Amino acid sequence: MMVSPKFVPPLDPQFQPAVLANRAYERRVAASPRRERLVLAVEREDGRVNRLTLETVDPLSADTRQYVERLAKFMLWGWGGWRLYVGGSAELAGWLAAAYRPGGARAFDAELMGRVYERTFEVVACAPDEVPVERDVGMPVGGHLDGCRLGFDLGASDFKLAAVRNGEVVLTEEVPWAPKDQADPAYHYGMLNEGLRRAASHLPRVDAIGGSSAGVIVGNRIMVASLLRSVPPERFAEARDLFLRIGREWGVPVEVANDGDVTALAGAMGLGVKGILGVAMGSSEAGGYLDRNGRLKGWLTELAFAPVDHAASAPVDEWSGDRGVGAMYFSQQAVGRLLQPAGIEVADDVPLPERLKHLQALMAKGDPRALPVYETIGIYLGYALPHYARFYDFGHALVLGRVTTGAGGEVVVNKAREVLAAEFPELTGRLSVVVPDEKTRRVGQAVAAASLPALAAMRKEKR
Repeated sequence: MMVSPKFVPPLDPQFQPAVLANRAYERRVAASPRRERLVLAVEREDGRVNRLTLETVDPLSADTRQYVERLAKFMLWGWGGWRLYVGGSAELAGWLAAAYRPGGARAFDAELMGRVYERTFEVVACAPDEVPVERDVGMPVGGHLDGCRLGFDLGASDFKLAAVRNGEVVLTEEVPWAPKDQADPAYHYGMLNEGLRRAASHLPRVDAIGGSSAGVIVGNRIMVASLLRSVPPERFAEARDLFLRIGREWGVPVEVANDGDVTALAGAMGLGVKGILGVAMGSSEAGGYLDRNGRLKGWLTELAFAPVDHAASAPVDEWSGDRGVGAMYFSQQAVGRLLQPAGIEVADDVPLPERLKHLQALMAKGDPRALPVYETIGIYLGYALPHYARFYDFGHALVLGRVTTGAGGEVVVNKAREVLAAEFPELTGRLSVVVPDEKTRRVGQAVAAASLPALAAMRKEKR
C-alpha cells in the first residue's frame, strides 16, 4: 500500500514511512465490515508478556501480511521475546511460523532471539482470547548517587570509568582496549577488573558498581555483544557471566544495563525528566528507554533491527538481510549509502567513520552537497519517532551520536521537528526532540551507570 508523505527525503524519494503505511492500512480496515480481530504478543524472560491488539482484513493479501509481519518484527526487537503468539487468523499464524523457521525470511531474528533468551524461538497459533494477558514490570533503577560507587561504560575501542562519592565525581578515566580481537574471556575480565581497582583507589570504600555495555544484557548477563565476537562458542559462557563474577569478587551490588538504556538514564538525570527514548546514531543505531515512572523495562530496544520503511526498494541491512530497518537510516551506515546520491564521491575502501568525517568537513565548509544528507536523515527521524511512540510511551526523544555532531546534527533535529509539527500535529506539546545539553554531558555514561544499583543498607560515611 503506497503512501504519499508530506516530506519526501531529497536523497530517497521512494521512502515509505512505516507509521503512514500502517495508518493507511488501518483506515482501510476501519471502513470494512469484514474486519477481524488479531492479537499479537511476545513472551520474554520470567513469563513477561507484551501485546498489540489489531484488526485486519483479507489475511492472505500482501498488504495485510506486510502490516502484521512488520509490527511483529518491531515487537520482537523493541520489546524482546522467545515466543510470538498470533491470536486470530490461522493463515497468518502459519505464514509467520514459516518465516521464522530455519531457512525462512526471519530465521536471523529467530536465531538471535533464541540466543538472547536461551530458549528455542517459536510461533504459537491460537484464538485471540487465548493469548496471555499483558504482564510487564519495570525496575526503578538508576539515579542513586549515595555512597561510594564505581561506574563503567564498555565501548569498542575504550571503556570509561567513574568513581563517585555521594554524588561528587572524583575520577573519570578512559582506558583503551581491543575487546573485539580477543578470544580469551580472561582479557575482558582482567582489563575491566584492573580498571575498577584503579578507580577504587580514589574512594574510601566501594558500596556498589554499575555498568553500561553495548549488546543485549539480560539479568546482568551478556547474551549478545559485538564486543565478544572473537570469543569461541565453547568459552562464551565465561564471557557471558563476566559481570556476575565481578559482583562475587567485589561483594557489592552490581547492576549492568544496555548502553542505550544508560544513555536514556543519563539524559533523564541531566534534563530532569522521565519518559525518555534515547536514539543514538553511531556505527549503528542504539536505543534506550526510561518510562514515565523513571523505570527501566528490561526491553531489548534494539532499534537497529526495527522496521521504519515499508518501501519495496528499501536498503538491505547486510547483517540481518532485512529491508528498511533502523540501522540503514540512523547511523554511519545511513551516511555511507547517502553519499553517492548526494554526489559526494569517496573510494570504496574508505571506512564508514572516515566517510562521516568527510561529510562533516564538507558541511562545515558550506558545501551544498552535504545538506541533503542531513535533511534526509532528519525526515527519516521525523517519521520514525511517531512510529516508535506506538511501542514506547515517551514525551522526550533524546537524539545523540556521532552522526548528529556539528552543524549537520542541528539540521537533522530541526527537520525532524518540522515533520512532526506538520504531519503529526496531534503530538504537538506531547513529544519533544531534545539534544544533550551541557549538564547531560557532564553526567556521562559511566557516571549514570554508577547510579544504577540501589543500596539496601548504607554505612555512615566516615568523615
